Amino acid sequence: HRLDPPQHCRGAEGGEGVAALHEGEVVLETRHVQQGYCVHLPITVSSPTVGRMGEAVVVRRGTVADAEVAGRLLFDFNTEFGTPSPTAAEFAGRFRRLLGRNDVLLLLAIGEGEGGGSEPVGFAYCTLRPSPYFDGPLIQLEELYVRPKLRDGGIGTLITEALFTFARERGAGEIQINVDEVDTDTRRFYERHGFTNISPGEDYRMLCYIQDL
Repeated sequence: HRLDPPQHCRGAEGGEGVAALHEGEVVLETRHVQQGYCVHLPITVSSPTVGRMGEAVVVRRGTVADAEVAGRLLFDFNTEFGTPSPTAAEFAGRFRRLLGRNDVLLLLAIGEGEGGGSEPVGFAYCTLRPSPYFDGPLIQLEELYVRPKLRDGGIGTLITEALFTFARERGAGEIQINVDEVDTDTRRFYERHGFTNISPGEDYRMLCYIQDL
């Protein structure tokens, strides 16, 4: 996972299709994996944030119609951090297939873009899978990104709060993320939102192992 507050919020900080966010305190139980994170945490959900450029930002759930937007954002994300990547068109084609599924979630943050005007300024992409440990799904936060010049304005937090709202509605038992150990800003962002890479009662970190196929 490539992020950090101003980047995976590396770009990161909700809406139509997600359920309106209401002020109040809720409890989300998470645990986690990898350089992952999770915890039992009280979350205060706030109303839509105002981005650095002054316009209110809202988060809505993406649909198949947003495949090209998602493809471009993910391509720009990878390009910014020098990650080998499919083209924006290839991503869009895959998103067109994925976004029709009920185990895939795209959250789009809409606000005033870097060039002015209302446009997508950040996104989160998540997958859901069943688990014998919970009645509801386990959610994997795959990507979270905010446009470079719009970081540090609360957009990443707003996207994250929209994800928490969605998770509660679906009865999810856990949210997982993978973060590079050297990506200290991103780790700090997630830890600030209650994620942890240490299981309750333990004194060692969880790790993520990968096998390329």
